[in-house]
Amino acid sequence: MKKNKLFDRKIIKDSIVQSFVKLNPIYLIKNPVMFVVEICTIIMLVEVTYSLFTAHSSPIYNLIVFITLLFTLLFANFAEAIAEARGKAQANSLRKTREETPAKKVQAVGEMYMDEIIIVSSSQLKKGDVFVCETGDVIPTDGEIVEGIATIDESAITGESAPVIREAGGDKSSVTGGTKVLSDKIKVKVTTEPGESFLDKMIALVEGASRQKTPNEIALTILLAGFTLVFIIVTITLKPFADYANTPITIASFIALFVCLIPTTIGGLLSAIGIAGMDRALRANVITKSGKAVETAGDIDVLLLDKTGTITIGNRKATHFYPVSGVEEQTFLQACLLSSLADETPEGKSIVELAQAKGTTIPTNYQQAQVTLIKFSAETRSSGVDMNDRRIRKGATDAIRKLSEKAGHPFPKEIEEQANKIASGGGTPLVVSENEKIVGVIELQDIIKEGMKERFERLRKMGVKTVMVTGDNPLTAKYIAEKAGVDDFIAEAKPEDKMEYIRKEQQAGKLVAMMGDGTNDAPALAQADVGVAMNSGTQAAKEAGNMVDLDNDPTKLIEIIEIGKQLLMTRGTLTTFSIANDVAKYFAIVPALFVASIPALQGLNIMKLSSPESAILSAIIFNAIIIPALIPLALRGVAYKPIGASALLRRNLFIYGLGGIIIPFIGIKIIDMLISLVF
Repeated sequence: MKKNKLFDRKIIKDSIVQSFVKLNPIYLIKNPVMFVVEICTIIMLVEVTYSLFTAHSSPIYNLIVFITLLFTLLFANFAEAIAEARGKAQANSLRKTREETPAKKVQAVGEMYMDEIIIVSSSQLKKGDVFVCETGDVIPTDGEIVEGIATIDESAITGESAPVIREAGGDKSSVTGGTKVLSDKIKVKVTTEPGESFLDKMIALVEGASRQKTPNEIALTILLAGFTLVFIIVTITLKPFADYANTPITIASFIALFVCLIPTTIGGLLSAIGIAGMDRALRANVITKSGKAVETAGDIDVLLLDKTGTITIGNRKATHFYPVSGVEEQTFLQACLLSSLADETPEGKSIVELAQAKGTTIPTNYQQAQVTLIKFSAETRSSGVDMNDRRIRKGATDAIRKLSEKAGHPFPKEIEEQANKIASGGGTPLVVSENEKIVGVIELQDIIKEGMKERFERLRKMGVKTVMVTGDNPLTAKYIAEKAGVDDFIAEAKPEDKMEYIRKEQQAGKLVAMMGDGTNDAPALAQADVGVAMNSGTQAAKEAGNMVDLDNDPTKLIEIIEIGKQLLMTRGTLTTFSIANDVAKYFAIVPALFVASIPALQGLNIMKLSSPESAILSAIIFNAIIIPALIPLALRGVAYKPIGASALLRRNLFIYGLGGIIIPFIGIKIIDMLISLVF
């Protein structure tokens, strides 16, 4: 995906146009602060017109105030428009991948898919249709592979050039419209209706069509509206004070004072900050379904991660077979192969491959036998086959132990010791039984992704507790957890165990994030405060989460958390800066207005501005130009450093609080000196 520069020429051009379009009061009323500024601008327009025909005030002075207020509005609109335009530029880049693509639809007759292929437009594909893609074909829409295996180029979506492997069965069967098949042939079943594909949703989200204000943003809007109301009262009360001091104050002066005191800086940048937060997430190749998800990520306390495919590379593979004493190796290998025929998981397929590599084949009477395949399920944690009078099962140690002991057969001590040895060495043991008697154990091995320990250490410094979730036994889980560097683990986990853990942490007041890619992760992804689904995962997982990681990187949450913290910090620091500005502007305008009538105020006139008119113009001009000056900061966000919340608060209060007081003093004085030279 193309990464746009912070200020692209076309984006700036479009944003300038939108700055005028957004002057529509119907639009601005959503931002109370800027809506009030617009009302003041309209009043000044009337005052300028009136002063042209009367002598009650200076039309030039009024015109300058009017133009400055108008530019304040335009600069605020520009900040929001440029944030939106950057998102739309990303959407246009995505839209190019959704061009009309011919689809090789498999002609369906009844319940049977025939081999007849018809060429249709991708827009004609409906949910449930099946299409074929071969080497060089662009996948026309989202779907699940129902047959075959292929290498897929997902760079059009993720921006990454490294191809990925997708295959039928398991959690790596999902494909996305707009990606390209690099090798082999696959048959895909459409999982979405036209216009509802993942890419369509990405475009809508990126364009901001479905963006809603976050709770934090709403609360801050209410706070700013309250500040505005307070300063309306403060400004109005100056009128009787001015009358008492026998100091005439023009409408322009009142309006200028009011606009300078209300928090126009944060009011003008608030929407841009929220939009930019989602935009930064997108630039990290994460699609967020709401700004709330990004914001919540900044406060995450606990992170749950699936082990397989998340902490470990790919899937576990069978490495060794250990038959129990008295069982011939080939007999055991055949049992392992038969028990895995219905297991469509990558682990099951690896068992078949290894058994065949060791010379084992499917029995010759298999086709004529009465065969019932028992598919693997998360509930039973086993798979197998019933073949004539043979009942073969393969699964987790405790699951097969219960099955065997229930039938009255003892669990061999040597198998228990071998299973413990495999688990303590980081592997996963799968016990095999025939007619409820234990016949051996299979060893599966995981490979932890490089650099995981260092990344989890970064999360720990951010105050995030990491929890590994796995269906493995406790010994295996403990070994992998220690090696990967996670803080805790949940072993032998079922889907409901993940849900229960998340609810328990949430009831304790914690915010929980969950990362997953499988259909069995969907309930937990939906329950979590932040649910991050892998793009390589199933459609169910992507629908349940409120974020989708296009890079399939389990440690991407580090970036997501940093972006969330950036979003919160940027709002906080710019709010602090905006309110701190009022101190300088108050000292600039109020003493200048009344110093002639009340000489005692001369002590407060620390800026020594040229005149009351110059003081007001200097303050309101500074108030206008500070908004565009801060747009880059609003779009990029305040840099996040993992130094602790209190240290960050002190740092930002010092920089933006003190800076918010000092900079206006300097800026207003410079503008006053320039005005004095011109007039």
